[in-house]
Amino acid sequence: MRLPPLNALRAFEAAARHQGYIAAAGELFVTRGAVSRQIKILEEHIGVQLFHRHARGVELTAAGQRLLPVLTEAFAMMQREVDRIAADASELRVICPPTLSLRWLLPQLEEFRAAHPEITLRLATDFYGSKGFERAEYDLGISLENIPGRPADIEVMPLFDMILSPACAPSLLPQLADGPAALPGLRLLHETPRREDWGTWVRHFGVEGVDPASGEVFPNLDMATRAAVIGAGVVMADLVLCRDELARGDLVLPFPEMTCGTPTGAYALIGERQKWHDPKVAAFRDWLLNSSAMVAAPVLPG
Repeated sequence: MRLPPLNALRAFEAAARHQGYIAAAGELFVTRGAVSRQIKILEEHIGVQLFHRHARGVELTAAGQRLLPVLTEAFAMMQREVDRIAADASELRVICPPTLSLRWLLPQLEEFRAAHPEITLRLATDFYGSKGFERAEYDLGISLENIPGRPADIEVMPLFDMILSPACAPSLLPQLADGPAALPGLRLLHETPRREDWGTWVRHFGVEGVDPASGEVFPNLDMATRAAVIGAGVVMADLVLCRDELARGDLVLPFPEMTCGTPTGAYALIGERQKWHDPKVAAFRDWLLNSSAMVAAPVLPG
């Protein structure tokens, strides 16, 4: 491939677009003579005259008219791609499920943006699809530590534990004074249709007489928690994500000594190994680890 010099192509495109050498020289920050010389180099390279030169200025030949739109579009395409590459270099794409985003991550993000104005953070508050973490779409994700089938080249950095314990409105507390044996008399509230929350707790403590699959199902923890606040039943609270309701006293823990983790482990930051030490990824990773240590302490009574 023997292309003409880039400077010659740029000089011709600018002069043809402006229909004159002087305006082209101003755009390119060179002299009129420099524009003229570059165009002559281009004409000699391809062996065709591109401008008719006359006393009133210059006028494109038929060959020049053919070449102009091709070069204009080519330069525009190059500029668009350069802009995209520059944006990708500074853009950090993170996915985090909605409840975790709203109750934990989003309130802290302005601190990160203020500390790293050079990074454009794009947060997707969404669930993972059937394929799990899509590394082509996201640089990082907030997930759970132990997910079956996760690829070996995905790094996992635990942030804070998921700690579960039943929670209810203060008005229901007297009905639970006799301990977990009183739970069958109240409605269980589940944060997902999988109903795993109560099953984990019941199995961990060997609670008998409680059907962990019974009760009302909600699409997320937010809705299940709101139902518990109005006295609709007992929710299996995540003590970090329900910290506001617990701190305000909207929810209380009837069995505060009965807390447990889950088989899925801690909340964790995940990302592709080959990107793990990229500067923008490392900046977010280090900030999030420090932030989670300070912010994500569960609220316990007394």
